Amino acid sequence: MFTDIESFQAAAAASGLPPVVGRRHDAGAFRAGLVARDLGPLKVIELVTPEGECFRDARRARPEDEELWQIELMTRGRARVEHGRAVAELGPADLVLIDPVRPVRFASTACTHVTMLVPRRELRIRPGDADRLAGVRVSGTSGPGALVSALARGMARSLGGFGAAEAHRSAAAVIELVSVALASRLDDVRPAPDEALRDRVVGYIEARLSDRDLAPGSIAAAHHVSVRRLHKLFEGQPLTVAALIRRRRLEQCRAELARGGRTVEAVAARWGFADPAHFSRLFKATYGYNAAALTSGNRARKVKVPAAGPGDDGGAHITEG
Repeated sequence: MFTDIESFQAAAAASGLPPVVGRRHDAGAFRAGLVARDLGPLKVIELVTPEGECFRDARRARPEDEELWQIELMTRGRARVEHGRAVAELGPADLVLIDPVRPVRFASTACTHVTMLVPRRELRIRPGDADRLAGVRVSGTSGPGALVSALARGMARSLGGFGAAEAHRSAAAVIELVSVALASRLDDVRPAPDEALRDRVVGYIEARLSDRDLAPGSIAAAHHVSVRRLHKLFEGQPLTVAALIRRRRLEQCRAELARGGRTVEAVAARWGFADPAHFSRLFKATYGYNAAALTSGNRARKVKVPAAGPGDDGGAHITEG
């Protein structure tokens, strides 16, 4: 059992857990536990954690996280997991799939939970289906989810004595069972026709942000729908089609300007803004400072660029505030 946050941080980092930033709710003495074991390509980590919250933004993702899926399974306590468009309220035995390179926020009571890190190539679910399942609660009280839950409890403490071939075969069996449990939820999360079309439109926009002719008319034509139908697809969404294009172009411009090496005019033109003056006004209205401030290293350090999440400290594995 760890009684100081620093030792727990070090153990979490050494275990291979994807990094998070967190804080506790209670003001009492810190107590946490961690046991990690490998079973062939599968890593199993049991954690005992105090009440609190933690989050991960996209900037904290490590290259190795791109090769993993993370399965969180509660064994004691309750947790709320916000991931992608989904919110999972987890009780004992429930599990949820997490993409380690996408933002996630956890809030939990004092709890015990098991993290399984699975190589993406081993999880027998199509990538698109896995993306749609990420953040969705899978019940651990019945069906294949109950089998995964029963197997995972105490698994981190009981693994040992496996030969290499035995470990790989056993890991394959566990991962297959996880795949079955996740797939059991697919019928509940498959997109409605409008949602599927909207997803295709968003992907089309992302791939063509630098095209100056990108506009609702050309997007509608490319998807064989009317402009009116296109706008209706985005009713109730945070941004209209035109606003989505504008916001994503601005985000690309800000990122490129922050890297340096190009003028404001060149970057604006690259991302579809034909009028530099209009771009500058739009940039300042959106972010509260001039785009030109990012082209100078000295001035850029004085600009407060909005962070991706609260409590950002630039790279600690787990911090407490």
